[in-house]
Amino acid sequence: MKRLSGQASLWCGVGLCVLTIAGCGGKGEIRYLDLHLKQPLAQSADTEPVKIVIEPFEDRRQEKSRIGMRTHLWGGVTYFNVAGERPGEVIAQALADRLKTRGWHDRPWNVRVSPAGSVTDADIIISGQVQDFSANAKSRVFSTALSTSSRLSIQARNLVDKSSTTRTVEGERTQTVFWFDEEDVQELLAATLKDTIDRLIADTTIEQKALRPVR
Repeated sequence: MKRLSGQASLWCGVGLCVLTIAGCGGKGEIRYLDLHLKQPLAQSADTEPVKIVIEPFEDRRQEKSRIGMRTHLWGGVTYFNVAGERPGEVIAQALADRLKTRGWHDRPWNVRVSPAGSVTDADIIISGQVQDFSANAKSRVFSTALSTSSRLSIQARNLVDKSSTTRTVEGERTQTVFWFDEEDVQELLAATLKDTIDRLIADTTIEQKALRPVR
């Protein structure tokens, strides 16, 4: 007789195999996901002479108490939320970290996150709204289906000429895993956020200290 360790165990005897699954009932706990993205180094160490301020994004989601849930095989749920419980702040910081290390043209930029309306000396002020930012998992026999998505409306105000640019960027990913771990959904949501930020950078450029759409 042999037992396999993990979330599930398989007991095999003569003519009989019994599958027992542990931890398959949810009790409504909240699990917090850390979406700190590991940023690659920029090719150049010289920061561009453009001051960019990012304001925390406004949360426009209908459900603000969580970003999603895991539905367990034997009933019940576990809820997901971001660390700090403020997706708009997490997203703004992730965007700032990306631009500071490797933004437009793979260059580092002078970027910081500040409260709305607190900075007047920046060249570009970026704000936005969170329309969707979600992570869900559905456990099934022998697998768990994961899905994540994001939809952001982002506005850049250029102080040099009082112009503005608005972009809507989206990201979505799915994955199926055999053994579920909370890091799976955390990594998938972080990858989805990275995809969304990548689309913003690909769709825009900076010219004469102003953020413009790519023509």
